Amino acid sequence: MTEQQNAPDDYRWLTSADGEAWLAKAGVDRRSTLIVTAELRRQLSPERTHLVLEQVELRRRARQKFSAAEGMFFTPIGLEQATDEFVASYKARRFPTGAPVADLCCGIGGDLLALAARGPVTGVDRDPAVAVIAAANAKAVLPQATVTVATTDVDRFDIHEFAAWHIDPDRRPEGRRTTRVDLHEPGPEVIDRLRRKCGAGSIKLAPAATLPDAWPAEAELEWISRGGECRQLVCWFGSLARDVGRRRASIIDPRAAEVRSITGAGDEHPPKADALGQYLYEPDAAVLAAELTADLAAEHDLAAITYGIGYLTGDRVLADPALAGFAIHEVLPLDRRRLRAVMRERRIGRLEIKKRGVDIDIEKLRQELKLSGDHSATLVLLPRDGHPTAIVAERLS
Repeated sequence: MTEQQNAPDDYRWLTSADGEAWLAKAGVDRRSTLIVTAELRRQLSPERTHLVLEQVELRRRARQKFSAAEGMFFTPIGLEQATDEFVASYKARRFPTGAPVADLCCGIGGDLLALAARGPVTGVDRDPAVAVIAAANAKAVLPQATVTVATTDVDRFDIHEFAAWHIDPDRRPEGRRTTRVDLHEPGPEVIDRLRRKCGAGSIKLAPAATLPDAWPAEAELEWISRGGECRQLVCWFGSLARDVGRRRASIIDPRAAEVRSITGAGDEHPPKADALGQYLYEPDAAVLAAELTADLAAEHDLAAITYGIGYLTGDRVLADPALAGFAIHEVLPLDRRRLRAVMRERRIGRLEIKKRGVDIDIEKLRQELKLSGDHSATLVLLPRDGHPTAIVAERLS
């Protein structure tokens, strides 16, 4: 991760007691940005003024990922790419408790912090400024933990003394994001060398990553979601893998004691329904990304509404974190006049619109429906038997 234009010394200052004092002052200042900037510039360099103001905003945005965000340090790309504390904590459970592990390409330390909570960990990042931030975050959040942060290339790091490792390769080596793992830094050749030196490893990737041909058969692939969004794909190797050659979709709800997981081979399709049931079900994003819809459908005796679309149907009310449920009220052709009449008859003023497999501008359709009323509904647009279809439904609580 190499986004920093500021020198490591500036980040050392930012993470020092002096920098924290300026952050605390700027964080509670409610005057205009122009006034605050002018005041800071009278006492700080332009670079440090920028760092302070940027950090205040980054800490505000980071609250969705980290409960300790107000005492942590970030960079824009580092925050965007960091694993949130819920997902990181879940992943860290697979690593041996108390044994030394390595977090390679650790960035600002999202996974590093979770790994530190279970035992000694060494973070590695080639960007010295980012390494400063990772070390400062470990000290701020887990001051009693055994954490070391090294600045070096992964390929030069000695992995032999560690029980396991985690790596988050750079997906933007040339400034643009890519899902091709062969274009990541480090690439598959370096990662395979790590595997030969220490077999217990995990690789954090984008959910849509294109993997080297050999990896799916040699690893357990796990797609992890939180809040309805598939956050990452993790390739688990060696002793960290529970089901080599299999796929897993895991749904994390911070409010629940357990994580919901579905496992399977990912090479099947659910049966197609002859007719719609009373309910429509939408699998979680992790299930769709892992291509485990058929396994989830078989578990609940559901059928596909249309092949390849992902929506399922059945006649029972189901309570499963892996499924969002909707009670079907009407099924009709995707005709704007008829839809407008239905919305008027049902007094629908709040409408959630979902679509798959149909080419339509959702916001334009919303305007054309001229919604007015005190009721709410969900409109699902999809192809069925070759025809664009509209399903008027109500989301189950």
